Amino acid sequence: MTVEDERPRPRIPSPADAESASRGLVDKAARENFPVAPFFLPAAVRQDLLAVYGYARLVDDIGDGDLPPGRADAAWLGLPGRVDDGSAEYRLALLDACEDDLCRVFDGRRPGHPILAALQPTVERHKLPLEPFRKLIDANRQDQRVRRYASYDELLGYCELSANPVGHLVLHIAAVATPERVRRSDAICTALQIVEHLQDVAEDFAQDRVYLPADDMRRFGVSEGDLAAPGAGRGDRVPALIAFEVKRAAGLLNEGAPLVGTVHGRLRLLLAGFVAGGRATLGAISDAGGNVLAGPPRAGKPRLLRELAATLLRER
Repeated sequence: MTVEDERPRPRIPSPADAESASRGLVDKAARENFPVAPFFLPAAVRQDLLAVYGYARLVDDIGDGDLPPGRADAAWLGLPGRVDDGSAEYRLALLDACEDDLCRVFDGRRPGHPILAALQPTVERHKLPLEPFRKLIDANRQDQRVRRYASYDELLGYCELSANPVGHLVLHIAAVATPERVRRSDAICTALQIVEHLQDVAEDFAQDRVYLPADDMRRFGVSEGDLAAPGAGRGDRVPALIAFEVKRAAGLLNEGAPLVGTVHGRLRLLLAGFVAGGRATLGAISDAGGNVLAGPPRAGKPRLLRELAATLLRER
């Protein structure tokens, strides 16, 4: 008997379970800085993008301890006896179980979790590679043991696991993945991850996580105690540091933006939306004077549309 045979079988979710998980997914997608599966895409493509987003969101929610209360995620993943005690050990056990369920997606078995079951047809239809999905799990494993980043290069290494794989999967779904497009996509995805970190400095710090590189914090004279001061004003050290990181993220977006001009049709509009979402949010952070400690600055729809038009005009 193999180890796999000895493990509890995942609980098969009911149609109501699957519908509930899907509904929560759409709600979360609507709150992202960029369009996850916008209306202008064909229904089949939207479904595929939402399936990939759903997987990424599930893995992040496991790693962050943000799974909806009362949902049967542990049972679906084959851990019916585990109780969420808020520990890193529990999250790591769920991530291991999620990887096991991911393997079912790729070897033709029936996954236990409804979000992974919804992913299976997308993987099969587009022959998506396994590695990007595994990297997203590895990023969340890293979150359980690494809570500070000494340098910008270390942070980039984390983004290679936590953000860039999503871009790879989008390019594979669109059947346009080439080495140069992947390189440009990596710049965009890393920038979007950094933008999210800048928005969520206070929230991350409350969870004992700091994604601002320690080298940069020292350069601007920022201590971790400063991150616990939500009333920081424009002249504070934190806004100066945030302005520096905003400029660096904007440079990454500029490096990746030519990807938009290498594709056509609705895919071009989708990729422009990713770039525009990042630029609009960086603009909102700048307008807030770099004060991200009072809450995450967010861009309104008019600003996003202006950035979208500018990106499409520039990247032709």
